[in-house]
Amino acid sequence: MSLLIKICGLSTPETLDAALEAGADMVGFVFFPRSPRHLTLDNARELGRQVKGRARKVALTVDADDATLDDIVEALKPDLLQLHGTEPAERLGAIKRGFGLEVMKAIPVETAADLAGLTGYATVADRILFDARAPKDATRPGGLGAVFDWRVLRNLDLELPFMVSGGLTADNVAEAVRITRAGGVDVSSGVERAPGIKDLEMIRAFIRAARASEELTVR
Repeated sequence: MSLLIKICGLSTPETLDAALEAGADMVGFVFFPRSPRHLTLDNARELGRQVKGRARKVALTVDADDATLDDIVEALKPDLLQLHGTEPAERLGAIKRGFGLEVMKAIPVETAADLAGLTGYATVADRILFDARAPKDATRPGGLGAVFDWRVLRNLDLELPFMVSGGLTADNVAEAVRITRAGGVDVSSGVERAPGIKDLEMIRAFIRAARASEELTVR
């Protein structure tokens, strides 16, 4: 199976086009006011139309309530919801049933002990995203450019497809794929020249590097 490449935190027509034209499989849009990548519903509506089926649209939320999710789904019409907060497995199930969309649960990772909670999510989520655990004083759970020890995932026994995120760049994505054998990679800050400001050539370079690593992927 081909490696899935997700470019997250897109917020302008130009950067979205760069990701789509370079061959991103998923394009992510952030709905979290504390993030420099946060989108208004009007912007999300316009960017969502621009995708035109060229990639899967992913809406990233953090502990959003149903009313907020309703607004996001109506505006973006996403293919998948990425839940990046402290949502328990029961909440994932309720969201899947209520919105009829695939759900990807983000799991913060620092040590092997952080994988203990996977069991509950594995019966509900459609996909898992492993991201670096944010520092205790962080104002948001991801998009911080931090890398976790990928060796934690080396002997992972997980039937669900999973992706890796956290501090990925064009320079290290091949190594991340080699170590984790992840089926997908997700980048945001690693293709930015400043927080929330995507760089067109960095997007293209990341996708080229990730594609070049595909022969290392076994999932």
